[in-house]
Amino acid sequence: MLHSAAQRLASRLITAVACAYSAISLTYFRWGMGYGLTAAACMLAVIAAHYVSMRAGLRGERPALHPLPLVLQAVITYLPDVLLPAGWSAVTAPLLAGTLLVFLPLPWGCALVVCMMLYEGSALWSGAELFVVTAFYVLTVPITGAMTYALVRLTRVTAELQQARAELAEAAVLKERLRISRDLHDGLGRSLTAIALKGDLAARLIGRDPAAARAEVGELVQVAREAAQDVRQVARGYRAMSLSGEADRAAALLESSGVSVQVHLADVTLPPKSEEALAWAVREGVTNVLRHSRATTCTITTSAHGARVRLEIANDGVPTQTPPASAPAPITGPAAEPTTGPTTGPTTEPTTGPTTGPTTEPTTGPTTEPTTGPTTEPTTGPTTEPTTGPTTGPTAEPTTASAAGPAVATGPGAAGGGLTGLAERAAQAGGTCTATRTDGGFVLAMEVSA
Repeated sequence: MLHSAAQRLASRLITAVACAYSAISLTYFRWGMGYGLTAAACMLAVIAAHYVSMRAGLRGERPALHPLPLVLQAVITYLPDVLLPAGWSAVTAPLLAGTLLVFLPLPWGCALVVCMMLYEGSALWSGAELFVVTAFYVLTVPITGAMTYALVRLTRVTAELQQARAELAEAAVLKERLRISRDLHDGLGRSLTAIALKGDLAARLIGRDPAAARAEVGELVQVAREAAQDVRQVARGYRAMSLSGEADRAAALLESSGVSVQVHLADVTLPPKSEEALAWAVREGVTNVLRHSRATTCTITTSAHGARVRLEIANDGVPTQTPPASAPAPITGPAAEPTTGPTTGPTTEPTTGPTTGPTTEPTTGPTTEPTTGPTTEPTTGPTTEPTTGPTTGPTAEPTTASAAGPAVATGPGAAGGGLTGLAERAAQAGGTCTATRTDGGFVLAMEVSA
């Protein structure tokens, strides 16, 4: 079925040309009824074969039983020359030329059309006085064939353009969906994490320090309003982000969560895409520190190296030895004295010393051996299995670690959906993004063009 306007127009023009040549074949009735009926039957067969081929060509396909229709049209074009007078093939050869150019490789089709022209010229030559008539019939072969080929190609190119437009529209919709998904993940992740942390802190403070609890609730409301503004900006597709602004907000959020923060930003003017990519990296990195790690310190640093700027977000939220899932997090600081009985209540204040993070759950049993410091035994081989305890780094995916150096999250999903989005943003800014686990810490690095 022909769908597009171009296909319908091309089909009508080709049909009109075939009908015009059919009218010429009716002149054979002047030689007698027998010649006229033979010419009419041959013309109907030519038109039928031509129609089948052209209909398939307009759809970008080959006709059924190809090349049988092409061979049949060629036979009916030239066989009647021995039965009918006055050069029958001069009437039907132009239609055959179009079929040859459409369905054969163009060099082969052009070569056959030239042969047809030479044949028609020799068959119709009747002296110099009829040169114009001979030239007319000879030239109709390439002209009609080229017109038919151009109509079919124009139709196919139009159909391909329509398909490309549909694919581009679908890709644009998919890209917009991915943008909204990525912006919601990266933008709201930090805000929702901050709301949860401040809500928990306010709940713990409301009984003993109502003023501090009210302050936390006020900050929670402000974060919620910022989150609502972020959603509106995502819907409008406009998000103006600055690296310094995100670094300031990240520092305030981390410090309110009990994490010591140091921010060192190089005084470099960045292109908008590069600055936006680094700002998203700060937001995602801080979100992962709060959500997935037990960090006590975090540093946000930028440095210029020629035409490149490198951002590093480092934290100490990954211990050198991960505890089992059923055991509490090890304490490596002054609280390492042995516990002789069960703890009577949960620790509600975040630890700001050298412990690996705030302990928010009560100890469920006595600790039989003191922890005297961080684990110092070297790893004897590469650890390739995922940890079974609580995730202590920015990602919850398994990483490959070895005693010889840091481990880098590998695989398309190793860094998580947020870090995958950061890698895409970095690529758009002409840079790269890596997430590396170190001994007792985690480093998120992004390098973009300055």
